[in-house]
Amino acid sequence: MEPQGRPEKTEFRLKPFALSGFGFAEDAVNRILTVITYVLAAIYFLVDAVFMAVAKPVSDWIGRHLALRKLRAWIRSLPPYPSLALFSVPVILLEPVKPVAAYLAATGQFLSSVVTLITGELLKLVLVERLFSLTRDKLMKIRTFAWGYGKFRQAKAWLEATPAWRTMRALSRAARDYVRHLKAAFASLRTDRA
Repeated sequence: MEPQGRPEKTEFRLKPFALSGFGFAEDAVNRILTVITYVLAAIYFLVDAVFMAVAKPVSDWIGRHLALRKLRAWIRSLPPYPSLALFSVPVILLEPVKPVAAYLAATGQFLSSVVTLITGELLKLVLVERLFSLTRDKLMKIRTFAWGYGKFRQAKAWLEATPAWRTMRALSRAARDYVRHLKAAFASLRTDRA
């Protein structure tokens, strides 16, 4: 009787996608994935532009507000796990916005539905962003959170290295520069008229 050892490890490798008889299949898939990547990058930069234009002033106001200084000090004093639990508060408070927006859409109030949904999601993003900025050092003491955040940063770095991301970032910067130029031109036009 032979001793039973470990079974041999079989290594599996993914082969490139190909359809037999169709040489263009791999190129077609690459083209489709490239288009999807460009679309996702464009959506990201559009959402980022909206966030910066709308949510950033709200976030800055929250950061400057005098009445919230004691709350910020309390949040900073929390240990790591209560800091992590605090992230559930914006979700619990603002998640009911989605069913309200769905109800408004179902009753034909589409504009109110969209405004409600966007406002709720922007507030949630602002609050989560502020909480993260206040508790980041504490959260990094939680090994699992630090590991997940590290993986998130790696995935983001990979995405930012793609040609689609670099192209959309360049277009986004050009659009912002153009908007700044237009604002400066309108401001100088107003001062000339006055």
